[in-house]
Amino acid sequence: MRKIAVINQKGGVGKTTTAVNLAAGLAACGKKVCLVDLDPQAHASLHLGVTVTDQEQSIYDLLCSDIPLSAVRRDISEQLSIVPANLDLAAAEMELAGEVGREVILRDRIEAEPEEHDFLIIDCPPSLGVLTLNALTAVDEVFLPLQPHFLALHGLSKLLRTIEVVAKRLNPSLRLEGIVLCMYESSTRLAAEVSRDVEEFLQASASQSPVWATAKFFQTKIRRNIRLAEAPSFGQSIFDYAPNSHGSEDYLGLAHEVLASEIAGQSSEESVAFSSN
Repeated sequence: MRKIAVINQKGGVGKTTTAVNLAAGLAACGKKVCLVDLDPQAHASLHLGVTVTDQEQSIYDLLCSDIPLSAVRRDISEQLSIVPANLDLAAAEMELAGEVGREVILRDRIEAEPEEHDFLIIDCPPSLGVLTLNALTAVDEVFLPLQPHFLALHGLSKLLRTIEVVAKRLNPSLRLEGIVLCMYESSTRLAAEVSRDVEEFLQASASQSPVWATAKFFQTKIRRNIRLAEAPSFGQSIFDYAPNSHGSEDYLGLAHEVLASEIAGQSSEESVAFSSN
């Protein structure tokens, strides 16, 4: 099972949109996907039409009570499920403050159950607190959605250092897999300039840490599209709301690119194993 955290501490960059629609895109490609909403705003849950009532369990109960992942997971379709959130999750930061091993609770809950999914995708909160640390400890890959804006580099170095510290102390398999450009407008010079600046920053800092040394820009760019903004209000992914839109085309392209990288990685491992024999 591939475990991916979608993270950016800056809000409004397409983080939740990417988490939800990448998960839905992979599910549309026949993969079994579990989306984990780890943001107290619960936007990923609302995006898929899921609202948690006071009588229902959520990711908060998973983190703060001794219950299994399967007890809070809900099926959206045959291939896609979600572990939903609500505002109660905001209290988890304080409630977990005194817990021993609070950074690895989510990892332990995931590892306690057999792997039923091909992908587990976590929509992280726009902060670098205990919830985000739980996500980074539980996954192997980090996807970074980025808007081509003049403030795109602001905070990027801090985020990379956070990933590096978690990799050193808690999760040695963690790495920054790639950057997804969202709200992209190819006709603007700013988009090209910011993309180049971020790419140069990554290349210049690649030698500083193996955690992001192989990070790449995904070739698929998510174009600015009004249908992507409308879909959450209907409680649907872009594939259900507007299957013929640019947004659907772009996120399906991203899903194919993620799957292609998986095949390439497996081929590389098989080649190494063959040569060693």
